[in-house]
Amino acid sequence: MLTANNPFTGEKIAEYESLDAEQVSARIGQASEAFATWRHTSFAERAKVLTAVAAELRKRKSTIAQYMADEMGKPVREGEPEVEKAAWCAEYYAEHAEEYLTSESLPSDASHSYVCYQPLGTLLGILPWNAPLWLAFRYLAPALMAGNTCVMKHDPNVPASAQSIADAFVAAGAPENIMVNLPVETSLVEKAIRDPRIAAVSFTGSAGAGSKVAAVAGSEIKPCVLELGGSDPCIVLADADLEAAADVAVLSRIINAGQSCIAAKRILVEESAMDKFVPMLKSRLQALKMGDPKDEQTQVGPIARRDLQLNLHRQVSETVEAGAKCLLGGELPDSAGYFYPVTLLTEVTAQMTAFREETFGPVMAVTSVSGIEEAIELANDSDYGLGAAIWTADVKQAEQWAQQIDAGQVAINGIVKTDPRLPSGGIKRSGFGRELGPHGIKEFVNAKQIWVK
Repeated sequence: MLTANNPFTGEKIAEYESLDAEQVSARIGQASEAFATWRHTSFAERAKVLTAVAAELRKRKSTIAQYMADEMGKPVREGEPEVEKAAWCAEYYAEHAEEYLTSESLPSDASHSYVCYQPLGTLLGILPWNAPLWLAFRYLAPALMAGNTCVMKHDPNVPASAQSIADAFVAAGAPENIMVNLPVETSLVEKAIRDPRIAAVSFTGSAGAGSKVAAVAGSEIKPCVLELGGSDPCIVLADADLEAAADVAVLSRIINAGQSCIAAKRILVEESAMDKFVPMLKSRLQALKMGDPKDEQTQVGPIARRDLQLNLHRQVSETVEAGAKCLLGGELPDSAGYFYPVTLLTEVTAQMTAFREETFGPVMAVTSVSGIEEAIELANDSDYGLGAAIWTADVKQAEQWAQQIDAGQVAINGIVKTDPRLPSGGIKRSGFGRELGPHGIKEFVNAKQIWVK
């Protein structure tokens, strides 16, 4: 049984039947059978389907945003744009997949030698709750346009959001079972991975869960892409546009109540700018409105689950006990729902919990650095390597510094974000492989060499 709880009230919304082992096998079989036909469709035919799905998402975006608000607390002012972004992803790959997968001629001793890109088969996507639409479509859109069929195992917290994706495919007239929803409890995920009809796995979630998925997939010799957690550094140097840096750092940290892998979590500020920059952060954080995610004015909703709320408070408490200063928030609310106040911690050192662990909530940790050398050293002093940001007036030098940061992507004077046009992914405990851009669509294809004499 899958139980959806409302994090705003703490109350149960609904219960949904979970598939049993036989039903899981049958659903995978349906997607596998659909692959036999779908793989032979043209890019134009696939693009027509994905474009129609995007149109259905836009028609339903208000309803889907309400589902996300109910199931995981995302403010509707963020939910509707998320649905739009998912639709854009579908349209982007509909337009560019053929270009990305065009065969490439390579010189050799053959009369003609080239590499062509063919679909692998039926894929399993294991998805998290924090961006139910966007994270689903950055898996679905490139995989389907490459000619694969997709099984979607979404998080048990968001069953209605997951079903809304399946409903959009049906309403769009997509060929039956090219995308199959798999509402199952976590205990059945290993069985799905090991099913011989599953060719590869895409996983987004925590590093702990990702290591288990990778171990199972590896034991079956199946490729996988892992997009895991992050503890992204945001370096702010004294010569930067501090007002702009403060705007973006706060936005990055607070999107989805801070429950984002690529949020700016460790703010590394040059010592000479601390007295100016910290008050800028505080004033912006103080002004944020926390409340009902269905209220259009709400900027910060609740944490998705009680256990996540309590773990976040543990991280804050341990950091303060170790000597950090708490300038905002830091108190566990005695009220219904799973809220956590917007929290600003300063004087955070590299040994403290909020620096060492990923904080998944509206908690900003600020560390003073002597200059760029120490900033880069601390930025890399992490088990994670997802994204990073540098703020400085010296853009050319920043490009050199970006080369020294251990991360899958670096933004200079801007926000770290995911974009269908650009590859996204991490290193170290942030995972491996890439999603999005031309690189993402090639993760789940067979790069087949053809040699002709």
